[in-house]
Amino acid sequence: MQDNNYSVQRQQGISLIGLILSLGILAMIAVLGMKVAPTVIEFMSIKKAIVAAQKAGTTVKEIQVSFDKAAEIGYFDAVAGKDLSIVRNGEAMDVSFAYSKKIPLFGPASLLLEYEGTTAKSGAVTKKKLE
Repeated sequence: MQDNNYSVQRQQGISLIGLILSLGILAMIAVLGMKVAPTVIEFMSIKKAIVAAQKAGTTVKEIQVSFDKAAEIGYFDAVAGKDLSIVRNGEAMDVSFAYSKKIPLFGPASLLLEYEGTTAKSGAVTKKKLE
């Protein structure tokens, strides 16, 4: 008689359900990243614009006008020159901004991102405006 002992090899790898779940999670992360990336790029552009505006102007009005010109060139509209918080710090002017972006995800769910930046050495965003 022949021995019909079949050696069962241990299977390795991912099951179909595991693969579908993994791809679903990766797809959600990719979609979230594609929605958040433009707001982060816009934030970085605004930070560069306030640094350039601070260097370009010595008065509040000059800084605001310089920032508005940079906003036109950089194609961002989340913050305008009039929204900047400008405070005199000795000889220099500290320029700060804060804004939020609401990103709709699906149905009633959305993601709220709050951005703020400053040119102050301390890193503290000023809320008081100098007129």
